[in-house]
Amino acid sequence: MLKLVISEKAIAGKNIASLLAGKDVPQSLLNGAPVFRFSIPDADYIVVPLRGHITDVEFPKKYSYWVGTDLRKLINAEIEYVGTEKSIIAALKQSAVGAQEVIIATDADREGESIGVEALNFIKQSNSGIKVKRAYFSAITKKDISDAFAKLVDVDYNFADSADSRREIDLIWGAVLTRFLSLVSGQLGKDYLSVGRVQTPALAILVNREKERLAFKTRKYWELLAVFEKNGKKFSAEHKKGKFWEKEEPARISAASHDYGIVKSIKSTERVLKKPTPFNTTDFLRQATAIGLSASQAMEIAERLYQQGYTSYPRTDNTVYSSTLDIVGILGEISKVPEFSRDAEALLSRKSLSPSKGKKETKDHPPIHPVSAVPKAKLSDRDWKVYELIVRRFLATLSDDAVTENQAVEISLDEEPFIAHGQKILESGWKEVYPYSEISEVILPSLEEGEKVKLESLDMPEKETQPPTRYSESTLIKLMEDMGIGTKSTRHTIIQKLFARKYLSGSKAIEPSKIAFAVVDSLEKHNVDAVKAEMTSLLEKEMDKISTGSRSKAEVVEESRKLLSTVLERMIQSKDSIGSELRVALRSDLIVGKCDVCDGNLRTLISRNRKRFLGCTNYPKCTNTYPLPQKGKIVPTGGLCAKCGTPMIRVFGQRYRFEMCVDPECETKAEWKAKAAAKAAAAENPAVKSSAAPVAVK
Repeated sequence: MLKLVISEKAIAGKNIASLLAGKDVPQSLLNGAPVFRFSIPDADYIVVPLRGHITDVEFPKKYSYWVGTDLRKLINAEIEYVGTEKSIIAALKQSAVGAQEVIIATDADREGESIGVEALNFIKQSNSGIKVKRAYFSAITKKDISDAFAKLVDVDYNFADSADSRREIDLIWGAVLTRFLSLVSGQLGKDYLSVGRVQTPALAILVNREKERLAFKTRKYWELLAVFEKNGKKFSAEHKKGKFWEKEEPARISAASHDYGIVKSIKSTERVLKKPTPFNTTDFLRQATAIGLSASQAMEIAERLYQQGYTSYPRTDNTVYSSTLDIVGILGEISKVPEFSRDAEALLSRKSLSPSKGKKETKDHPPIHPVSAVPKAKLSDRDWKVYELIVRRFLATLSDDAVTENQAVEISLDEEPFIAHGQKILESGWKEVYPYSEISEVILPSLEEGEKVKLESLDMPEKETQPPTRYSESTLIKLMEDMGIGTKSTRHTIIQKLFARKYLSGSKAIEPSKIAFAVVDSLEKHNVDAVKAEMTSLLEKEMDKISTGSRSKAEVVEESRKLLSTVLERMIQSKDSIGSELRVALRSDLIVGKCDVCDGNLRTLISRNRKRFLGCTNYPKCTNTYPLPQKGKIVPTGGLCAKCGTPMIRVFGQRYRFEMCVDPECETKAEWKAKAAAKAAAAENPAVKSSAAPVAVK
């Protein structure tokens, strides 16, 4: 008997094959596609890995020309599923001949179901009567795979339809809105204006936050900060009032003569810092971005660790470990890794373990957790960083709560109340195993009510209120979840797309570009629903109903077409003003700073040989120019170089980011030129080894 197994990626296919066979299964080729063949007593197997989706959703070719295509007709155009992986499709069709059963073993979520059904459609072209089963698992381990293949279920076509409806709706909305804005603004080619059902509401969140920042009016205030001393130990205290909005009062207090403060009261309280809950996808991505990874990098690594059998499936809403999860077994695995052995063994030595619980419990997948040991040397630095994060979060959820003693000491300085705050760790608990969240100790000297403490200094710093902070990837992902924008599987890719389309810059503090403002402002001004979170959230809920069978894919897609038709008509009525607003913003977005020769502006231009450079807006009266890096996104900082006075820019690439001034002759470029010379010498003489970094400006 021949059984055909479909996996989502090659690495997952190899591991599934090896676990089922009980030995390493080498890769072979079938029509140029990798496959894994093995036999066990019950059957012969062939595992065919995919590369994710093997089809694209597209409009018919007659709609491929942007200019001249009627967008009203595009909304209702037929959608085609076009095969993209010809060698894999050929392997699926050939391997299906003579097979009695196909087992879909793609990722156990909507997208995985859709990918599996895609493969199944090609398989049935060669073998329409083949038996179809589904293997669901949350980790690629011997136990999980054996259990899944022992308890095969039916394919959930509603689940697949739900994912396919999202692909179709996103294609329709994205194509129509993107073409409309790009055409009316004249922004065609590779720099077209990308708009989407999900990405635009996400962009609006960032733009509206930036508007709050720009509208914020700072206000001056003053603080009174005292430093006291007892037995050689100095400690700080702040005036009980906190902020003084008028200068006179703190100035009066500061100017008076003070020698000692008197301790009026001492209040001590114990504070319990609850251990963190198990990782769901959103919490994982938020923590991963906090340790220096982008959300897309973190998800890519988490998927790889899952496919390699080191961690569980990374797309989950669940924050509660099930009673069937083998926590002791997982700790046993973790204890094999030297970096975690002490902490894992300490937990194993306990009589019982009480994991923390989050608010959301689902039945599809467990929270993200480690499943097997892997030596640090076997992983790249980034992969280890994510693996360690997942392991330490798992350990933290099983540890004790942390406890601190917090002191508030009121000290009277000539009847003016000051408060000194102290904090001491009583029980480090989960903080011991989870270094991503530290407790700062502030140890006060031993004090008693009524005693005097010497005043060392009294300062009156002037400060200003600060605008709301910009969102980070972490806070944006959480906001998108709260507002129903996107899914746990798509939010990180949405953010990545906004960066790629040059709508955003920055990492820890995301800043929208001027064109991002223009797109959002135009859509909001003309009351276009595409920018509203409520609209995309409503469509998400309708797509959820497809997965339960209460709505059909055809119904939901048709309703989305009607909604988009209404949106398009509103945009067409305002197309002239929308186009004008966008063109103005596009021009201003190219300006890097003031020209250092005349009163014009330096803006990004493209030369006849397609090279980027800076030129003055007063050309031909002013011929001032500067070269620019030819790769990466360029964002003005708004500042000037301290050495040469030319504008400073930030350059963002896929794997690098740096700041520089635009003058290639500035003394700040000396080190870069030295590296360039070393690199050139190494190229001419291979015997000369050079570690020179790529030169940013040529």
